[in-house]
Amino acid sequence: MADLFDTPSDSNAPPQPAVRPLADRIRPARLSDVIGQDKVLGSDGPLGSMLDAGSLSSLILWGPPGVGKTTIARLLADETDLAFVQISAIFSGVPELRKVFDAAKLRRQQGRGTLLFVDEIHRFNKAQQDSFLPHMEDGTILLVGATTENPSFELNAAVMSRAQVIVLERLGLKDLERLAQRAEQDLGRKLPLTADAREALLEMADGDGRAALNLIEQVAAWKTTAPVDAQAMATRLMRRAAKYDKSGDEHYNLISALHKSVRGSDPDAAVYWLGRMLEGGEDPRYLARRITRMAVEDIGLADPAAQRHCLDAWALYERLGSPEGELALAQAVIYLALAPKSNAGYVAYKAARAEARRTGSLMPPAHILNAPTKMMKEQGYGAGYAYDHDAEDGFSGQNYFPDEMKRPVLYAPVERGFERELKKRLDWFVSQRLKRGG
Repeated sequence: MADLFDTPSDSNAPPQPAVRPLADRIRPARLSDVIGQDKVLGSDGPLGSMLDAGSLSSLILWGPPGVGKTTIARLLADETDLAFVQISAIFSGVPELRKVFDAAKLRRQQGRGTLLFVDEIHRFNKAQQDSFLPHMEDGTILLVGATTENPSFELNAAVMSRAQVIVLERLGLKDLERLAQRAEQDLGRKLPLTADAREALLEMADGDGRAALNLIEQVAAWKTTAPVDAQAMATRLMRRAAKYDKSGDEHYNLISALHKSVRGSDPDAAVYWLGRMLEGGEDPRYLARRITRMAVEDIGLADPAAQRHCLDAWALYERLGSPEGELALAQAVIYLALAPKSNAGYVAYKAARAEARRTGSLMPPAHILNAPTKMMKEQGYGAGYAYDHDAEDGFSGQNYFPDEMKRPVLYAPVERGFERELKKRLDWFVSQRLKRGG
């Protein structure tokens, strides 16, 4: 009896094979067919050298999505005649790992090794990662982990010491074009796109080969006789969401790029990275806080107004919200990028903290201590203090460091922006202090 959801069909007709996705149909059969990773797979690359020497070690494949991590792992198993076992850290726990290890032990007793491919390995906790160690050490498994996150942050030091990290790169437009040509060979026809539309399609993939093949498969299904231009294609396809993880490696990469672009006085790059983070869904309040920090750390007293600009932009965002308030943040970033730069205040602060740790038990000189009690006056507190406002030029030149401490130079203003004026003042005070023996 047919199920409620069965489709009526001729019971004598042979079952139709499921249609395999394009990405699966053109998956490379040899490592030499892998596109875009010549640096690691070439004869001079780390993987190529290992295979030539016949000595493959455990690996961590680190790279963005869609660059061939799973394919490379599978082909490494083929090249070395190892059984390929694949698990995902998202769906696997300790019971599944035990079964995998037991099967690998049995396979080893029968004379065959196991390449265990662990996708998203960074999602395993410390105890789960530690469970790999004895099986890696005794040769039961050759571990190949795949991660999109920085392994030095996400993986145990013990796992890292037993595996070589292989960095895979996002695919460039030339790599994606080669992938498109391979897809067209499988499809048996050219994609119905103009040259501009074809380039726009590959840009949509944003370096992700799997995303590119999915887009190509959609375009190949269009019933059209004339080539589709870029504008028409954009209305039919959704652009791939920008690769951005607000709590992961990409978050720190992009805020670093924004900060260094501001420090490097490049407003175009700075506002670009701000846009990238906002497009990725970053919290504008986080960006407002980090932008204000840039004003304090990298501009400082070279332009004291920079901090005020950042605080005003932050307040404007709170008043206006998104998206209008984000314009205020963008303008603050541009202002910071073009402002004169100085980290002299930041350097002075860090140096002062270091001096404080070194000399933290020394008392201030007695002449600058208040003496509210008779006993304190008898001990010399406040004796000899010179009130600066009583001096003709408003400067007494006295020493304010502990008597036992050699006077350090902590603040060294630069010859840029408002700090040029501060340097003139500081130089005058230093010269007068030397004259007056302070």
